[in-house]
Amino acid sequence: MCIAESVDKKQAPRSLVSGGAGFVGSHLVDKLLEQGHTVTAIDNLSTGRIENLKEAKKYGLVFHFVEGDISKCSELPLGPFDFIWHLASPASPPDYRRLSLETMAVNSEGTRNLLNLALQDKSTFLLASTSEVYGDPLVHPQPETYWGHVNPIGERACYDESKRFAEALTMEYSRRFGLDSRIIRIFNTYGPRMREKDGRVVSNFISQALQGIPLTIYGDGQQSRSFQYIDDLIEGICRTMYSSYCQPINLGNPKEFTVLELAQQVLALTGSQSQLTFAPLPQDDPRQRKPLIEVAKKVLQWEPIIPLQEGLRRTIADFRKYYQDSGAVLQS
Repeated sequence: MCIAESVDKKQAPRSLVSGGAGFVGSHLVDKLLEQGHTVTAIDNLSTGRIENLKEAKKYGLVFHFVEGDISKCSELPLGPFDFIWHLASPASPPDYRRLSLETMAVNSEGTRNLLNLALQDKSTFLLASTSEVYGDPLVHPQPETYWGHVNPIGERACYDESKRFAEALTMEYSRRFGLDSRIIRIFNTYGPRMREKDGRVVSNFISQALQGIPLTIYGDGQQSRSFQYIDDLIEGICRTMYSSYCQPINLGNPKEFTVLELAQQVLALTGSQSQLTFAPLPQDDPRQRKPLIEVAKKVLQWEPIIPLQEGLRRTIADFRKYYQDSGAVLQS
């Protein structure tokens, strides 16, 4: 068993956030600090950005950042931790294809290392899984009881299958060792701090629109997605951790939009004159993705509240500021 050496617990809740410099992870770090936690964030910065933690650093000694890889036991931070929030993993197709073996390692060995740490510290453990475990679903919308339709040897398998393995591993630790665990399945999420070139549809469209270049639509644009704003997701993550619910739970927006509808909204909100261009649909790209969230509504009293248009406005403002600060010339 690979575990880190422990130190005495302090009075404030102590949280470890893996992937803490990433898009979702950094927002969670901020929320936990606001709630009075002492927070350690670990990230190898393969896709995370240290600038995402500038607000967290204002909290001084109650926040600590470790640049490290949870797949390696020697790089795990010291505990003990009351809560372990496991968000580390490349999450966009370009990233996990570029870092395919690293993605599989962080979702297998990395997950096991954090599970062992949770056992040692008697922590409550939360795994951030993904709607990708449903693959290209044959059931629509997707309930947590659906086992999925995944190509185990396709280009997305390094992410899909390693997340499925992480879920299985987490459940086995709960059954065998009595670990107090939570599993969330995150559907498409967007908001400030997304990387402008992370390859996901919202960031792609906003970046292209602001720069006045054609918006790239893969396929015919009729494939559908559900988009939730980051603040809604963070609220759902926290409610899940503080609940006693130990089965997988969907966190996503059940309101469905086509990719073409999203492109049109981005063009309208940015005032861009960009045209649309179409490219072949990538292998195993799902035609539909929409969560059933009845469990979240009942158990967590949670559902998304921020409309797509409002969330896009906030995200566009963040992207616009990023480009202006970097000296880029934007379409007026």
